[in-house]
Order: sequence, then structure tokens, then C-alpha cells
Amino acid sequence: MEIQEQKFRKVFDNITKKKHIHESVLLVENSNGDVSYSFGHGDKHTDTPFFIASITKLFTTCCIFMLREQGKLTLDDELTSYLKKDTLKNLHVYKGRDYSNRLTLSNLLFHTSGLRDGIEEGSNKSKKRAIFFDDVQIDFNETLLKTKDIKPHFAPDMGKRAHYANINFELLGKVIEIVTNSSLEDVFRQLIFDPLGLKDTYLPVDEEDFIPHLYYKDTAVHRPKLLRSVRASGGCISTAHDLMVFIKAFFKGKLFTTFVFQDLQVNNRLQVSMLPIHYGPGYMRIPLNGFATLFMGKGEVVGHSGSTGSFAFYYPEKDMFFVGDVNQMENPATPVRLVMQLAMSMKS
Repeated sequence: MEIQEQKFRKVFDNITKKKHIHESVLLVENSNGDVSYSFGHGDKHTDTPFFIASITKLFTTCCIFMLREQGKLTLDDELTSYLKKDTLKNLHVYKGRDYSNRLTLSNLLFHTSGLRDGIEEGSNKSKKRAIFFDDVQIDFNETLLKTKDIKPHFAPDMGKRAHYANINFELLGKVIEIVTNSSLEDVFRQLIFDPLGLKDTYLPVDEEDFIPHLYYKDTAVHRPKLLRSVRASGGCISTAHDLMVFIKAFFKGKLFTTFVFQDLQVNNRLQVSMLPIHYGPGYMRIPLNGFATLFMGKGEVVGHSGSTGSFAFYYPEKDMFFVGDVNQMENPATPVRLVMQLAMSMKS
């Protein structure tokens, strides 16, 4: 076994030995695939389907980039270009002023809208209730109503502030449907799944679609209706194998030109609870040369993690991709720490 493979194995084993980690998978590859390592724990392997949660935002981002490239939308477009003003009224009221009609696609993609997330930012009590008891499907209009009942964090584009909220991507998902005159699941399939040959990746739409269970500590939970309510922000199912194909295509220009990364270089630090994560145009950016690594790392990892333990990241400094899942909702920071440790293990 190569020295670097041993290092990856050590990082993976340290995570899987932790309490409440019942199953996990890790796939590591470079761009051309001539370096490839896979590790499994429990019954999980690279072809095991798992709930990718917020990594779905990369698929939504990909569609936005592709439609932008086709000239069908711009990030400066106001949301009112797609949704009626009456629908958006009172969605974003901050200090007595309604900013709803000023929200742009850029605000949503970069999480600079200031909008607040109903479930993610609720009390621990409400989160646990959603996890253990409330398996209900909420449609887009209900999501908007719930958002209108919560005060935003700040006005859109206030300084360099960013606040992560699923509602931003649910709105982007609706824009995609309106622009293409198609359902989101059809757009994902036509623009991404089919061109890349992702045979085990899908957006569940009905009870016949398989949805894997999730773990909260030692409890396995099954919430198909709730998960079908966060389609554009977190509803996809995939495998480590498929996710590796996608994350390479995303950052290596197979679906859209990589010039977009030079065009949209702005990134902002997210709320304190998500340190050290920054957010760029639809994806996370995690610096490796900051306090979290005692300033000993180089470069950054870019991609996305999910609150259920999923992760898909690229480490440009070493041309290495990390994808997988630890399937544990207790601590959403676990997959981020895992990826940072994997990258740090490659220090020369």
C-alpha cells in the first residue's frame, strides 16, 4: 500500500471509529483517474446509494451556469423577472423595508440575500421534531409562506455578508423550471445525469423512488416526504462513483466553461456557526491556511458538504477529488473536517 493511501486510510479510520458512525464510504481520485483509492465502512461501498443532501446545490448551480452560458438568464436578473411581485411580496422585509423586489439571482447563488432558513435555523426542538416526527411534504408556496414569517438577517448585498439558507436554492430551482418550462428533475436529467452517464443519480419525485435511511446518533430515520420538499437545495440521491464523475465534470469544464470561475471570483465568509467555510458562486470554499489548520495548509478545497454527512470536494493544489458519506446528522461539521484532514495529509 502506498504511503499516501495509508494516510488516507488513517484519516478515514479515525472518523469511522467515532461514536454514531455506522456506515461510510470514501472515494479519492485525481483528474484523470490513474490515482484512485476507495474505502468502505459498514455495508457501504462506492455503488451504494446515499442521500447527498446539500451537494444537490452543485447540480442546481450547474444548471444556472449552463443556462447563463446559453444566454437564457444572467445573475443580475431580479427575481421579479421570473416570479410575480405579489408572490414575492413580504418575502424579505428588513427594518421595515421590503427588499423582495430587489433580490437578484446572484443574491441567491452567493447566499447574500439575507434570507433566513426555516428548519435549519429553528430551535433544536423544532429540528428534532422535523427529524423524528414530521414527515410531511411542503410545496414551494408553503416554503415561501414559512420564509415570510421569519425576519431576514440583513438587507441584500449588505457589505460582504453571506448567510447560508436553503430557501435561496429553492428559489433558484423554481427559476430553472420557469426558464426551461420543465420540471427540475427533467432538467437535471437532460442537462447533467444523461450527458454524464449518471445511472444511479436521481431526484426523487414519488413514493416509488428509493430513498435511503439517515442516522441521527443511533437512530435510523426515514423521511421521504420531508426530503422531497428540498428538491433544489438538497433532494438528490447518488453514489460515490456517480458523484466523482459529476464533481470532476463540474470543476473541469465538461458541462460549462471554467471561465465562470474567473468571472465569479467573489466569495464571502458564512455565518460563525459554519466557520471556516466561505461561499462562492454556488459552492463552498474552505481555506486550508487559516486558524482551523493552525495556518499549516496550502490552498483551499472547493465543493460542497451535506448536513447528513455527505461531501464532494476538489483540492486544486494537489489535483485531488474527495467524495463520500458518513451518514450522520448529529454533527454537520464532520464531513468538512474529514475533507480538510484528507487534504492536509497530502502535505509534502
